[in-house]
Amino acid sequence: AGADLVVVSGDKLLGGPQAGVIVGDAGLLARMRKNPLCRALRVDKVTLAGLEATLRLYRDPARAKAEIPILRMLSTESDELRERAESLAARLSGIDAEVRVVETAGAVGGGTFPGVELPSWAVELSGARVSGLPARLRGGEPVVVGRMVDDSLRLDVRTVLPGQDDDVVRRIVEVT
Repeated sequence: AGADLVVVSGDKLLGGPQAGVIVGDAGLLARMRKNPLCRALRVDKVTLAGLEATLRLYRDPARAKAEIPILRMLSTESDELRERAESLAARLSGIDAEVRVVETAGAVGGGTFPGVELPSWAVELSGARVSGLPARLRGGEPVVVGRMVDDSLRLDVRTVLPGQDDDVVRRIVEVT
């Protein structure tokens, strides 16, 4: 697009280790390397190995989506999310709260995609026992984080990997 240098986040954009990545014009990069701050701010070998492993996954887009959690979350289709939300809601039907499936939207990420929201599906819990539920869910293992909307707790299934569904159900049953 004509940019001389581009700075991206290794974790937010790529789904790899936390690091800043600068790409662009070789001459400008060479000038940057001569700055004394370059030595102080350089990444270590472990971070470089993590970035390399992450970038290798991108050679096969299907494998990258399967193995990089953020890509998997961002690329999951709405129908799959709805099915998962409905399955979770059905498994929670015996708890002391009203459980329903609702459409929702979530922020992609502040610095990487400011203001961008993705449509999603959530399990919404409401009723008298919900008021202290967020704190109880954060206080156990594994931690489960939802968001309050009016007087209801919403758990967006886009932010939960499929292998974590059992843990989410177990934690909700434990604290309700």
